[in-house]
Amino acid sequence: MVSKKLAVVLGVMMSAGMLVAQTSGTQAGSTTDAQASTGSAQAGGVKGRHHEMNPDKAAERLGKKLNLSADQVAQIKPILADQKQQLGALRADTSLTKEDRHAKAKGIMQDSRTKLEAVMNDQQKQQFEQMLAERKAKRQSKNEKPQGQ
Repeated sequence: MVSKKLAVVLGVMMSAGMLVAQTSGTQAGSTTDAQASTGSAQAGGVKGRHHEMNPDKAAERLGKKLNLSADQVAQIKPILADQKQQLGALRADTSLTKEDRHAKAKGIMQDSRTKLEAVMNDQQKQQFEQMLAERKAKRQSKNEKPQGQ
């Protein structure tokens, strides 16, 4: 049960990271796509799989979506920057097995989510949860489509 909850939480946090990366990609156009691909290759990831998140832009986007105050946005920027640094170091660590890397990523994402939610009020937390749930549902429906279509 705990492991299932952890898997759901990780999925939601990864969805949040993908939402941030996707939103920055649509706003900045092909320049961001090229930078994300380059960042993926440099981080040792599969091309197109890991997007370089800009913590400042991500915080601003979350601020707009969740109606965060300027103080709240300022508080979440270092949380997102720390998450980016930790996940980058984790991707660069080739000594870990895939399972170990996945488990550590779950922990990093859960820790970040807890810190982010500590900055938010109840309404913002609810909006954040809804946003993440929608992203997860969209990702799952995308993954369920048959190959080649």
